[in-house]
Amino acid sequence: MNEFLSRMYFGNTVKEYAIVLGIIWLVYIFKKYLSRIIAHLLFRVFNKMGTPTHREAFIKLVLAPLKLFLMILAVIIALSQLNFPEEINFKLYKATLHDISDGIGAAIIIVAFIWLLLRIIDFIAMVMGEKARLTADQSDDQLVVFFKDFFKVIIVIIGILLLIRFSFNKEVGPLLTGLSIVGAALALAARESLENLIASFIIFFDKPFTLGDLVKVQTVTGTVEKIGLRSTRIRTDQKTFVTVPNKQMVDSILDNFSLRTQRKGELKLELHPQTSAAGVQSFINSVNELLKKNYNIGVNGSTVYLTDVNKNGIVVLIEYFTEVIDINIFNNLRQRLNFDVLKLMEQQGVKMAPVRNDAL
Repeated sequence: MNEFLSRMYFGNTVKEYAIVLGIIWLVYIFKKYLSRIIAHLLFRVFNKMGTPTHREAFIKLVLAPLKLFLMILAVIIALSQLNFPEEINFKLYKATLHDISDGIGAAIIIVAFIWLLLRIIDFIAMVMGEKARLTADQSDDQLVVFFKDFFKVIIVIIGILLLIRFSFNKEVGPLLTGLSIVGAALALAARESLENLIASFIIFFDKPFTLGDLVKVQTVTGTVEKIGLRSTRIRTDQKTFVTVPNKQMVDSILDNFSLRTQRKGELKLELHPQTSAAGVQSFINSVNELLKKNYNIGVNGSTVYLTDVNKNGIVVLIEYFTEVIDINIFNNLRQRLNFDVLKLMEQQGVKMAPVRNDAL
């Protein structure tokens, strides 16, 4: 038995192969349990931020990248104890197979580690988002989404630099120096993207609008559903999803309907030109009384007045303001008022101006 274990194959004994395979097999069998233990230990770092109810959510997020990280780390550490067979260590372009395998292993470890960090950022954003939703201010909700995306981009960039350094054995310092000139050219080429990024910071700190606001910018009207690093997503009243660059959201004239203090309603009536002055005055007085008694609009302001007299008719304009109420409630109020005005016209014998044919 000892003789068999001492046999050499590709520069290593059978015993060394058996030990390496045993270590890899044990880690494969127990990786789920090891990952859970490490996940519980990691959660203690964020214990003050989260609550015990967040424990399972955290473990669910980090378990998959932890399994991959532990498995690949165990394989690389175990295989590093073996002598790489010189028989198969051929060159591919300028790198040996040994160097290529080391680079691939390092790349998988870095990817798994970056994946783990991204999942941790997701957990932090989830907890902060829950706390933000407890407040009435919507700005903190959008800040959570913004910085979640921002830090993810930073982590991915760091991951790429780590891959360049440890998988391709390239010094990052000289590379960054060389890229600075290219970066300046790219900055000019990507000027619009940089302007959108700067505009996103302006939106978050100046706060012309927040998540959930009903806004109008250029020809787009809808509810803000997401504010990203480059663009703002708006759900229109036709239920379409419009993406507007942040630069346009900052540079264009933006009307934030959610910040208005009142809703305005308007009804324009063109009465028959033969309606008497006393009849018009009586009708105006009746509409004013109707608004004050049945609609409680008097405190918010209402105006009923004669705006124009011409050969086609007598124009009466009814303007009124309500509190900031739901659009469906406001539309019902408008409909009820329109019906009541029609009834007043029937009661007082006030007729509408005849339809004129402009073609004659």
